[in-house]
Amino acid sequence: MSATKQPVIGIIGGSGIQDINGLKNPAWAKIETPWGDPSDEFLLGEYEGLRVVFLPRHGRGHKISPSALNYRANIDAFKRLGVTDIISLSAVGSLKEELPPGHFVIVDQFIDRSFAREKSFFGPGCVAHVSMAHPVCGRLGDALEESLKALDLPYTRGGTYLVMEGPQFSTLAESNLYRSWGCSVIGMTNMPEAKLAREAEMDYATVAMVTDYDCWHEGHDAVTVDQVVKVLLDNADKARALVKDVLPRIAAPRPVCPHGCDMSLSHALITKKELRDPDMVRKLGAVAGRVLKA
Repeated sequence: MSATKQPVIGIIGGSGIQDINGLKNPAWAKIETPWGDPSDEFLLGEYEGLRVVFLPRHGRGHKISPSALNYRANIDAFKRLGVTDIISLSAVGSLKEELPPGHFVIVDQFIDRSFAREKSFFGPGCVAHVSMAHPVCGRLGDALEESLKALDLPYTRGGTYLVMEGPQFSTLAESNLYRSWGCSVIGMTNMPEAKLAREAEMDYATVAMVTDYDCWHEGHDAVTVDQVVKVLLDNADKARALVKDVLPRIAAPRPVCPHGCDMSLSHALITKKELRDPDMVRKLGAVAGRVLKA
């Protein structure tokens, strides 16, 4: 298959990651969306000739809680900036003994237990159903694994990320329940982020950075912000190194994603064209324009 797309890489920085250094011609830009304001301005720049767009998920200074994040605005803005691939960096708690603080997990599945968030761009007036069976891009996962190996960072390929609402940490009963489900890590931010990236036809991958053992682990039953922040800051430096290493690995022009990530809306729209709400269609212009104009 011939090359058809020049990648533009979006980076979502989780807790402790509020910028990406080493970019050429860096500039912060405010992006407006029909869904409201994103978390912050976007840092635009280049790295070895590759266009890079960075967003601190919680805003600089960590001003926005997980439930209050405007996930739709964040993803819509990435799409407006031409982003094709998103690498999401996320601080998490571990639900497995073999995933200690400081460990990285290339997540391949999610269980979404959030309940107070807008989870779709679509709705009354224009309905769509995208597949989430495989919610992350294996191609990006391969590149991230290569980088983690090259940097000799401790990692695990594959794992289920349980997304809780927060902002409180888990009860012991909840933590043990999620362990019984076979979940690997727990966090508060990657849903509906991953769902919206799929609706916007962007390749998406999560690197979960373990900061603590949650409360199930003997001796770790009282997770504190101070404990989390100490590991988080160390993880953040490693995450920046990971980003710099992986960018050249995904910089080459490429064909359409073999996993179908960037064609996910091809068979998702169910509302007949003549019945679609014009106002909704206008709002969807950036994320779904490819299929709405067909």
